[in-house]
Amino acid sequence: MSLPTKHVLGILVDNLLKRKSVLKLSPRTTTRWARGLNIPRGGKTIIYTGHMYQLIPAISALAAKMAYFENSWITKFFGLGRFANKFVNLAWFMARTDSKETRQYNDILRNIARMLQAARVDFGYLYEEEMYSGALIHDEGVDDAFKQHAQRVFEVLKKNGVKSVITVDPHTTNMLRSIYPRYVDGYDLEVKSYLEVLVDSNFDSQLTIELDVTIHDSCVYARYENIVNEPRLLLSKAGAKIIEPELAGKLTHCCGGPIESFYPGKAQAIAEKRIEQLAAAGGNIVAMCPICLVNLKHAAKNRNIEVKDISEYLVDAYCGEFQTSKNVRV
Repeated sequence: MSLPTKHVLGILVDNLLKRKSVLKLSPRTTTRWARGLNIPRGGKTIIYTGHMYQLIPAISALAAKMAYFENSWITKFFGLGRFANKFVNLAWFMARTDSKETRQYNDILRNIARMLQAARVDFGYLYEEEMYSGALIHDEGVDDAFKQHAQRVFEVLKKNGVKSVITVDPHTTNMLRSIYPRYVDGYDLEVKSYLEVLVDSNFDSQLTIELDVTIHDSCVYARYENIVNEPRLLLSKAGAKIIEPELAGKLTHCCGGPIESFYPGKAQAIAEKRIEQLAAAGGNIVAMCPICLVNLKHAAKNRNIEVKDISEYLVDAYCGEFQTSKNVRV
C-alpha cells in the first residue's frame, strides 16, 4: 500500500497554517547557525534562509520514516494522524534530527554569511522573525494556503523595513523572486541569490583550490531563475576545473526531490540515477541546493562518492584568512 499522499500533504499544510512551517522548528534551532557571526538585526538588506538548510535534517528523518511506512498497513491510520496533528505537533516525533547532520547544514549557512561579510556586503538578519517560504506547499498546488502564508511572510518583511533580500537556496529564491509577486499585492522586494551577489561584488578568491568539480545544477536555479553561469564563474575564479556531466545547465537531471516525503522509493531511484551520471563524469560532485544535496548524499553513501555544497569549496577560496568565526561551535 502506497503512502496516502492526501493525508501526508494535509499534515504539512496544517502545519504551515497553524505553525508557520511544514515542519515546525524552534527559533533556537533556526537561528543557531548565526551565533558568533555578529550579523545585525534587520536592515534594508537582509540574508533570508527560508529555513531550507535548517529543515533538511528534519526532512531527511521524515523521509526515512516514510520509507519505512511505505507499503505498510500503518498507512491506513494516517488520517487519524492528521487529526491528532492539529492538536499535537507530530513532526516532533516523526522528524527527530541528527545533531551531527544539523551542524553540517548550519555550517553551510555560516559559510555563505562569512563569504558575504568578506565581500563587504552590508546585510542583516531577521533571526526568530524569519519564516519558511512555503515552497513545498506551492509546489504541491495548495494555492489558498500558500497565498495566505506568502502574505504573512511579506508583512513581516515590510514591517522590518526590508527592501532587498539575499537568498541562500534556489527554492527560497524562486519563491521570493518569481512566485510571491503572483500571489501578494504590492510585492516590491528586490531578491538575489548569494551566488549572484558574490559575482556582482567582483569578489576575488584569496586562495586557489586546484580541484576537478562536477556541477549538479539545481533545476530551480537553472530553469526558473536562470542561475547557471554564476556558480561556474565563482568556482573557476577560485581555480577549480569545471566538469560538465550528462544533462547540465537548463537540461539538468532531477535529484529526486522534493517528493521524498511522499514517494521515498521513487525519489531514491531518481537520485541514484543522477549519481551514476555525475560519477561517470568524474571529479568532486558539487550541489547548490539543500534538497539536491541531501538526496544525492543519500544515493552516494554506499558508492564511496562525496557530494558537497558549493559553499564548502567557495568559503576556503574566497575567505582565505577570514576565518575568525569558523571554529565557533553551533
